[in-house]
Amino acid sequence: MSDAASELAKLRAALAAAEARAEVAESELAQTRAVVSCSEAMIQELKLEIAKLRRDKYGISSERRSRLIDQLELQLEELETAATEDALAAEEAADKAASTVRAFTRRRPVRKPFPDHLPRERVVVEAPATCTCCGSDRLVKMGEDVTETLEVIPRQWKVIQTVREKFTCRACEKISQPPAPFHAIPRGWAGPSLIAMLVFEKYGQHQPLNRQAERFAREGVELSLSTLADLVGHATVALQPLHALIESHVRAAHRLHGDDTTVPLLARGGAKKARLWTYVRDDRPWNGGAPPAAVFHFSRDRAATNPNQHLAGWQGVLQADAYGGYNDLYRADRDAGAVTSALCWAHARRKFFELADIAGNVRKGKPSHQISPVALEAVKRIDAIFDIEREINGLDADARLAARQKLSRPLVDNLHDWLLAERAKLSRHNKAAKAINYMFEKDGRWQAFTAFLDDGRICLTNNAAERALRGVALGRKSWLFAGSERGGERAAAMYTLIVTAKMNDVDPQAWLADVLARLPDMPVSRIHDLLPWNWKSWHLAEAA
Repeated sequence: MSDAASELAKLRAALAAAEARAEVAESELAQTRAVVSCSEAMIQELKLEIAKLRRDKYGISSERRSRLIDQLELQLEELETAATEDALAAEEAADKAASTVRAFTRRRPVRKPFPDHLPRERVVVEAPATCTCCGSDRLVKMGEDVTETLEVIPRQWKVIQTVREKFTCRACEKISQPPAPFHAIPRGWAGPSLIAMLVFEKYGQHQPLNRQAERFAREGVELSLSTLADLVGHATVALQPLHALIESHVRAAHRLHGDDTTVPLLARGGAKKARLWTYVRDDRPWNGGAPPAAVFHFSRDRAATNPNQHLAGWQGVLQADAYGGYNDLYRADRDAGAVTSALCWAHARRKFFELADIAGNVRKGKPSHQISPVALEAVKRIDAIFDIEREINGLDADARLAARQKLSRPLVDNLHDWLLAERAKLSRHNKAAKAINYMFEKDGRWQAFTAFLDDGRICLTNNAAERALRGVALGRKSWLFAGSERGGERAAAMYTLIVTAKMNDVDPQAWLADVLARLPDMPVSRIHDLLPWNWKSWHLAEAA
């Protein structure tokens, strides 16, 4: 009997030891996973940092690099999340085997201090009344440890009561009262900050009014959709003088960027493709001094009559793509004078890049070796021209022109001869031949591509216009469509204000709120002081 008990005790001890070893192994496995996850996240973070540093040093030389950075950021996000989950699992496993396994500690990123302008709220944890060691009550404060936690307070609403006191005169019995203040909109029940928030959320953050109304209701303020739409309509009318000044400023430029994008327009039987056009004045690449601005127009179609109306009476250099709707502007017998065409090298390069994009072919399921050598060589030659442009960006027009004549013109001339020689070897149905034909398709096409060689103010690409339209392209999935032609025109007016503010590094919502508050009392002769670039300098001086 004693032998059986002894054997049972040995078996129990062996089982306990096996369980302990299993816990240790499980803990070590969890820690190993945590270390691997943390290392992968660190490697991905370093790759992302290297890609960004290369972009900052060499510029955005290809669409592939932009896509690579986006992909790295997404992978980093997923790896960081996985690393956190594995670290928590390792800590939990280490607690079970605390006697034998040291807990894994994940390297945490260094957190920046919270901004100084944020208000601080002190929450003091009640101190002990007696010593935890001896029980004495003779305690003296020797310091404190402060732990900061970032918190958010839900949006607060308030009603401002404007009081106008009445006084009566004991001598003549007349009543005296100060006049009522002007409001941003008639009847003035909504403050300028509320109106600015509505407008910016709708057109700057792509939040339709029905979603805003639902959010307001959850916050305890019931505002109907028709009421909010009424406020937006009043704001559009109130801000019209500023829109007109911005449009005049844009049309005063010698050189403009032009582009358009599709906008779904609600119509019978579904939505149809309408157009939102933009014309951008940006003289910063050649240090022209004029503030940047953009004006938007809405149209039901892409007919050539639209750019003709938008730029009626204007003459200068138009940087755009090869859309045939601009051709009437380039006619020599145009009443206001012919507009000079300057085509975008980024568009031309993109056609070659699509044929030389190895990663893109792999994503599409095509063999990586099926790329066009002609397209690859064309991309390399065009990139050399872009490298020169990055070096002279920000110089004055004369310096840019001199550098282009010395450095860029030989490259462009060699590219011209090489493209024609390669086209002669290719079938007309070859995709590389079609990409080459894009630059030589019509008379004057190559001259439009090389216009930058003779004018230091012309840019190599039309990216300024594409940047202005980027917000519209991103927001289409949110607001789905324009409800009417009037709605599209209203959106174009608001995009003009918001995009121009962003181009001048001005917070659009803060600017709109201040403008709506000041417009009712502002003389017509001083409205130009409220333009984003003037408002910014004036506002900074006032703050100082």
